[in-house]
Amino acid sequence: MEHRRLGTSGLKVPVLSFGAGTFGGRGPLFGGWGNTDAREARRLVDICIDAGVTMFDTADVYSQGASEEVLGEAIRGRRDQVIVSTKAGLPMGEGPGDAGTSRTRLITAVDDALRRLGTDHIDLFQLHAFDAGTPVDEVLSALDDLVRAGKVRYLGISNFSGWQAMKSLALAERHGRTRYVAHQVYYSLIGRDYEWELMPLGLDQGLGALVWSPLGWGRLTGAIRRGRPLPEGSRLHSTADFGPPVEDAYLYDVVDALDEVARETGKAIPQVAIAWLLQRPTVSSVIIGARTEEQLRQNLGSVGWSLSADQVARLDAASHRTAPYPYFPYQRQEGFARLSPPPVGPHAGASLSFGT
Repeated sequence: MEHRRLGTSGLKVPVLSFGAGTFGGRGPLFGGWGNTDAREARRLVDICIDAGVTMFDTADVYSQGASEEVLGEAIRGRRDQVIVSTKAGLPMGEGPGDAGTSRTRLITAVDDALRRLGTDHIDLFQLHAFDAGTPVDEVLSALDDLVRAGKVRYLGISNFSGWQAMKSLALAERHGRTRYVAHQVYYSLIGRDYEWELMPLGLDQGLGALVWSPLGWGRLTGAIRRGRPLPEGSRLHSTADFGPPVEDAYLYDVVDALDEVARETGKAIPQVAIAWLLQRPTVSSVIIGARTEEQLRQNLGSVGWSLSADQVARLDAASHRTAPYPYFPYQRQEGFARLSPPPVGPHAGASLSFGT
């Protein structure tokens, strides 16, 4: 298993990590994802560790804490072999202090996560969303205290806009606070918005991308095809409205291109989709999920090989979308080339791609 530095930090992470959103199975969203119990989770963790996938990502909001509890049981007795990543900030209840990233909320969230995970430290603690109601410096001060107390080793963010991330990074530098090193983002062949602003920001500021939902909210598994109804057992029947939207025509064009490359490489469609992500700048690790051993082993087959430049170009073309304002002038007018963000082609900017 290849390892890359997480952004410009000293933490090295495997290029594939495991998302524990399927652990616990509580609520309409996470119950639709899966309901893996501790025994089943331990088997999946066994397979991951054997394959070199030693980073496990969860969040307090996943099944209202049950995901952290199940993960804690699954890694018991081998905590020193794994990297534990969790998140907080989304609502955990109806009370005024049950959401956000105030000092009180963050301290409580970390203590609760440590208890549920059965550990004395979190390797990577991420803010699950930007809290516009709490001063950024209060957030950074509380996180810095948690790092200095030894409860948290590294800090990250998730689902931040460019200005939110940059404001946080600038204030951390100004006041000598612990800096964010990771940004957990949605990025897939049918969701490339990350490239317009957040990828150049990551390149410039040293933020490593941890990619969530690399298969486009379950749409790039190979089960969804042009001219066919949604499979009866698809989780999209119950969870589609929770995830990022995508137009059918666009989805089918991308799936057709994936199908062609899959035939050429002898790989499965999900493996090709993940391999494409692993060749993108800033990507430190792609978070894979699985409800079954079969799904997990298939996803593990995404590493150890590479797509050719021609195959990447065809996938790029099939998934291309015109950039939104103010980015589209950089695409359309050659005169703006010197002002444009760093290149994001399959090999352009490789020297800037973290850990490669």
